[in-house]
Amino acid sequence: MQYIQVKQGLLGFAEMEKPTPAVDECLIKIKAIGVNRADILQRQGKYPAPAGESEVLGLEVSGEVVQLGAQVTNWQIGQRIFGLVTGGAYAQYVVIKAAHMMLLPENLCFEQGAAIAETYLTAYQCLFLLGNIQACQKVLIHAGASGVGTAAIQLAKQAHCFVATTVSSITKAEACQKIGADEVILYKENDFEETFKQFKLEFDVIIDVVAANYINKNVSVCALDGKIIVLSMLGGRYAEQLDVAKMLLKRVQLIASTLRNQPIEYKSNLVSQFSRRFSTALNQGHISPVIDSVMPWQEAEIAHQKMMDNKNIGKLVLRIEDN
Repeated sequence: MQYIQVKQGLLGFAEMEKPTPAVDECLIKIKAIGVNRADILQRQGKYPAPAGESEVLGLEVSGEVVQLGAQVTNWQIGQRIFGLVTGGAYAQYVVIKAAHMMLLPENLCFEQGAAIAETYLTAYQCLFLLGNIQACQKVLIHAGASGVGTAAIQLAKQAHCFVATTVSSITKAEACQKIGADEVILYKENDFEETFKQFKLEFDVIIDVVAANYINKNVSVCALDGKIIVLSMLGGRYAEQLDVAKMLLKRVQLIASTLRNQPIEYKSNLVSQFSRRFSTALNQGHISPVIDSVMPWQEAEIAHQKMMDNKNIGKLVLRIEDN
């Protein structure tokens, strides 16, 4: 089968043997691939695949089941699915744990399916498992126009929360408002800390992908017993002069989280919980992935560059046209 390899930092096509599913896995013929920043970090040598997992890029796919593992009884060949993989998605075929698959709703195409798993499961983990959000609470989501950001806005609004977000442009602000954001800050023009202080807004859950100097700012606008969940460090790995006294005064919880290296059982439980709570909303179109662009997988380099330039609103998806 064909796959996209990384060689000296560059993307190119190569050939490898089609993978064989383990007893609890399915073999999927991939139709579309979700692009994530983790793919770029792995390509740059900054985010290696977990030990024993495929070193091929890609964390989420949609496609058709073509082979079942010996112990898989709840799936059938030919079913349309989307799901989460630990690696290997930039290929014509991939093996995936049966418990990490979800049935693709009839109202969604493969390209939409490829834009759900990584972003919505990450958002669900942050908001509900780690953040334990409750109705009418206040949520702040940084990088609201990103894949995870647009997913988190929708899930938080489904939970009847007030949602604020930070973005870089008016176009991104309008996109966030369209899917339910109540307050949007253009961070290049306004300091979110000062703005929210002026509005006397404090947040019960804050999802942060910036880190660095945002940590102190987040603490400043965090509510009593609030939670700050850090997913990435686009602004830098060090938070200088962290005000621990303010954290103690507010009883703030600072939580760092990644999804890729979580145990199989954790991911299985996450998929199950998300499906139980939001499968109906997904099927009825109450939540829907925001897709910036769909490109043939031959244009993976263009997709990566667009993400590195922070020009996307929502997800970038690669389509395998002849598969």
